[in-house]
Amino acid sequence: MHDDRSIVEDRLRRVLDERIRPAVHGAPVPLTVERWEAPGEPVDVQEGLAAPYEPAEVGRTWGPAWGTTWFRVTGHVPREWAGRTVEAVLDLGFDRNMPGFQCEGLVYRADGEAVKGLHPRNDWVRVAERARGGEAVELFVEAASNPIVNTPQTPTYEGDRLTAGSEPLYRLRRMDLAVFETGVWELVQDLEVAGSLMRELPLEDARRWELLRALERALDAVDLADVPGSAARAREALSGVLAAPARASAHRISAVGHAHIDSAWLWPLRETVRKVARTASNMVALMDDHPEFVFAMSQAQQLAWIKEHRPEVYAKVKKKVAEGQFVPVGGMWVESDTNMVGGEAMARQFLYGKKFFLDEFGIDTREVWLPDTFGYTAAMPQIVKLAGAKWFLTQKISWSQTNKFPHHTFWWEGIDGTRVFTHFPPVDTYNSDLGGREMAHAARNYQEKGRASRSLAPFGWGDGGGGSTREMLARAARLRDLEGSPRVTVEKPAAFFEKAHEEYADEAPVWVGELYLELHRGTYTSQAKTKQGNRHSESLLREAELWAATAALRVPGHAYPYEALERLWKTVLLHQFHDILPGSSIAWVHREARETYARVRSELERIIGEAQTALAGEGAEPVVFNGAPHTRGGVPAGGALPAVREDAAREGGAGGDAPVAAEERPGGGWVLANGLLRIEIDGRGLVVSARDLRARRETVAPGSAANLLQLHPDLPNHWDAWDVDAFYRNNVTDLVDTDELTLTESGGRRATVRVGRSFGDSSVTQLLTLRAGSRVLDIDTEVDWHESEKLLKAAFPLDVKADRSAAETQFGHVFRATHTNTTWETAKFEICAHRWLHVEEPGWGAALVNDSTYGHDVTRDMREDGGQTTTVRLSLLRAPRYPDPETDQGVHRLRYALAPGASVGDAVREGHWINLPERTVTGEGGPVAPLVSVDDDQVVIEAVKLAEDRSGDVVVRLYESHGGRARAVLTPGFALASATGTDLLERPLSTAPAYEPTPDGGIEVALRPFEIRTLRLSPR
Repeated sequence: MHDDRSIVEDRLRRVLDERIRPAVHGAPVPLTVERWEAPGEPVDVQEGLAAPYEPAEVGRTWGPAWGTTWFRVTGHVPREWAGRTVEAVLDLGFDRNMPGFQCEGLVYRADGEAVKGLHPRNDWVRVAERARGGEAVELFVEAASNPIVNTPQTPTYEGDRLTAGSEPLYRLRRMDLAVFETGVWELVQDLEVAGSLMRELPLEDARRWELLRALERALDAVDLADVPGSAARAREALSGVLAAPARASAHRISAVGHAHIDSAWLWPLRETVRKVARTASNMVALMDDHPEFVFAMSQAQQLAWIKEHRPEVYAKVKKKVAEGQFVPVGGMWVESDTNMVGGEAMARQFLYGKKFFLDEFGIDTREVWLPDTFGYTAAMPQIVKLAGAKWFLTQKISWSQTNKFPHHTFWWEGIDGTRVFTHFPPVDTYNSDLGGREMAHAARNYQEKGRASRSLAPFGWGDGGGGSTREMLARAARLRDLEGSPRVTVEKPAAFFEKAHEEYADEAPVWVGELYLELHRGTYTSQAKTKQGNRHSESLLREAELWAATAALRVPGHAYPYEALERLWKTVLLHQFHDILPGSSIAWVHREARETYARVRSELERIIGEAQTALAGEGAEPVVFNGAPHTRGGVPAGGALPAVREDAAREGGAGGDAPVAAEERPGGGWVLANGLLRIEIDGRGLVVSARDLRARRETVAPGSAANLLQLHPDLPNHWDAWDVDAFYRNNVTDLVDTDELTLTESGGRRATVRVGRSFGDSSVTQLLTLRAGSRVLDIDTEVDWHESEKLLKAAFPLDVKADRSAAETQFGHVFRATHTNTTWETAKFEICAHRWLHVEEPGWGAALVNDSTYGHDVTRDMREDGGQTTTVRLSLLRAPRYPDPETDQGVHRLRYALAPGASVGDAVREGHWINLPERTVTGEGGPVAPLVSVDDDQVVIEAVKLAEDRSGDVVVRLYESHGGRARAVLTPGFALASATGTDLLERPLSTAPAYEPTPDGGIEVALRPFEIRTLRLSPR
């Protein structure tokens, strides 16, 4: 029987490949081909249609990297084809195995109407359903010669048009008119479904052998010399086995058409604009032929691109949305990273994403759709709920290297206790082809067998591969009710979630905390300037909204820049896409990102400057503005005071006015002290002591040195920019040699030690500064980085016995174990933190704060003296060579600080201060009262802005930051008419408490641990 099976499988494969599939398009007639090379970047469609075309022919090469070639193909349908179905087969030179990662095309008619996309698995265009015979055919193809750079472990300079080659990459393979043999095509689908199902069934299952014998009979019935004439006979041989119904207990799969398209990755943003237009054109054309087809598309940005650049395609999309076939999902501006995106930015992903879907389609999306993001913050459930969504879907956790996630359908609980109903499709792909192998895997893999019975399968070629195909729909139709297979139904995601929720919500298990991806940990560090651009942009947007709102309410005639802020927010949100912010795109993407962030910074600095100048008034007196959410140096949060000293202390109190002392250290180096901290920097430029004078407690572990730069080899096994593999720790070089050790400033408000080092082809200069009144040691690091496949860390061995670390995430923090008791803890050898990471033992702790670093690691070691050292390290820079072979080469400036004796509350405050430095402008010299203030530092005001509806209402978003209960009074700096609790879209919440003003005009707010609250304040 084994020999029979092998023989039939081999026979089926060969007959399909060599005889039956080629017969689908019969009697081919060559089309006349002409071409035009578009100069430079893509041109407008009308320009392409009107271009001066020159003769071309099949077999000729075309397309330098990132170029655009327009083809015009013309011909006539032979008269003898009258009554037949006719298609044009347009093969641009595709590699059939790489849909989405090579050349693509969009087909137009002469009037400029987009017809459909051309892709490796979808190279046909329907010309006539029933030809009259003699029809003229004229089609135009906008062909993109995108280079194949999907070559992990093979660095390439093809990833930027500035460094790519100019030689043609593709060879035109076929440009024909052909008869579409419907019966042959249907036979292909029958054979593929029966064959793939047969291969997946167990050897002992009689159904397997029933299918095998039917396949034998079907192949016997095929006349290899006349496949079209014998197709019906062959199909009849399979009709019985393909009609047998599924068992009642068969797993149920909701198949959702989908095309996951990375908004940038191995192509630039401008190419994604064309990829989404090609895919959308394909999908609406498929819907015309298949009214049962449902296609889900996320990422409002991509639909906005279609609207802007291909309005005729967008009109078709809107029509299909109204008819219920084209289904917007997700509700975010892009499918963003969720590890590094700031809290307010995550809120804006939903605000602007859902607002687009509501404004354009009248749809309030309920499911969050993030199949490919590299791990999911524990803050997400609350954000999802506050955005008005109720379901969450991802696929990526199936990629984890170490531990298999134990659930596919479950409740996910976030840091505040909010739960969201979540599904991981057990098909383990977001690009399913609905083939037998994948359907069988989904059923076998499903973790909730016996308690629940259904899962979801997104099907379609992604990344510009063309989306779902007619072949996939044919498989779905055959698998709707077929013995031996799961039952497959094409339906909307909401239909799946509603059924799954009804079936299983009461019994579903609960997963608490982050969904940590045990892979792609290098994305916390790769492309440091992209990450820095994001962090700085988030901080600048906060300030721009705060000061612009304050000026709009306080200064007559000062207009709030609604349009500019929305445009800038959307630009920053786009660059938070999960292959841009993580640093895993080609050089072109990150080069443009750096340029974009520079423009964003310039415009936001202008908005901030204009608002602060208006608030300060006319005059020459210096006024200090504090955009951070905590009072600093006496300047209230969100307010301003006249400058009364050169450098306002970080906080008042002991030592706040005393100068910083600096003296030489015996044996070399320097000792800095300000009455709060005493810092010793040895002759190697390393911090060997950081004493908390108030607690009489040493921070640095005995015999150790902090701010130790360490260099590791960094060559992961697979994905260079994405991965850091644990074995990198096996080799380390401590950078202890100095080129310079100088006390550059002392005797005043600060003392600074300058340390210079060189290593390999790189150099680093650090300024270690202690300021008056400060409880942190500031470290300003400038690295001229020219290493390859190296990882630079900054180590801080702390004299703390900490069983867990606390790392800032959106609207709170997440705890992670510092031990490695199980494989789950061991796998978290690289972790993400936002502005701070904190470790403590009862009564005392320490924090590291930063202005643009996300990657960290925390380890514990037993010392000979019996104590424990907890070492916290920041991941400063990497040097992967794929997909950008010049990743991070050049000069970087990174700022971080050590905070001895810090509580979590101190870490929150210091983290904001290092990211939101004070600003000084000249003016009348009077104070500027905060637009809103809160009387408890535990409650952090995350955003102050004017309402999106331009009503003039003030929107304030705040959260509890310590992980405990809080009760605070929020005081508006204006007469208040009313206060309303809203969701993230600024819509009233029915569950929000009623807010009654206190006698002095404030609002009392009671918050649960890590609770986010959005308030809409209407001025009187």
